[in-house]
Amino acid sequence: MEKIPTTATGYVRMEAELKNLKSVERPNVIKAIAEARAHGDLSENAEYAAAKEKQSFIEGRIKELEDKISRADVIDIASLKSDTVKFGATVKLADEDSGNEASYQIVGEYEADLKSGQISITSPMARALIGKKKGDSVEVKTPKGAKSYEVLAIQYK
Repeated sequence: MEKIPTTATGYVRMEAELKNLKSVERPNVIKAIAEARAHGDLSENAEYAAAKEKQSFIEGRIKELEDKISRADVIDIASLKSDTVKFGATVKLADEDSGNEASYQIVGEYEADLKSGQISITSPMARALIGKKKGDSVEVKTPKGAKSYEVLAIQYK
C-alpha cells in the first residue's frame, strides 16, 4: 500500500470528519430511513430514496477516510528546516509579469484547498516549486499558458 503524505493538521481534519460521519451523520440517516419506511410504500417514497442515497454517500466517504487515515504518512512540518521547497513548505511567490504576490502551502493531495492557499503536492505548481530556493524563477504550465514566478520566501510552520 502506498503511503499518503499528510500534514498533522490535515490528519486531524480527516479524523474529525470521520468521527462526525460515524457518530452524527450515520445515526441521523438511519433514523431518517426508519421514519421514511414508516410512511408506507417504499417504491414511491422520495424521502426513503433520498435517505438511502445519503446513506450510500456517507458509507462511501467513511470507507474513503478510513483508507486515507490508514495510509497516512503524517509529516511534522514544524520540525523541517530547509532553504529549498519541499512538502509542507509555505512559499511566497511573485508573478513576474504582474508583480502580484501569493502564498501557497504544499500539502497532501487529499487536504489541498486552493481557497485557503493549500496546493496539492501533485499539482503542476507544487511540482515546479519542489527543490527551488529563495530568489529562483519558476515556470509553471497552466491552461492559459506558461507563467513565471519568483520565489520570495520559504517557510516551514
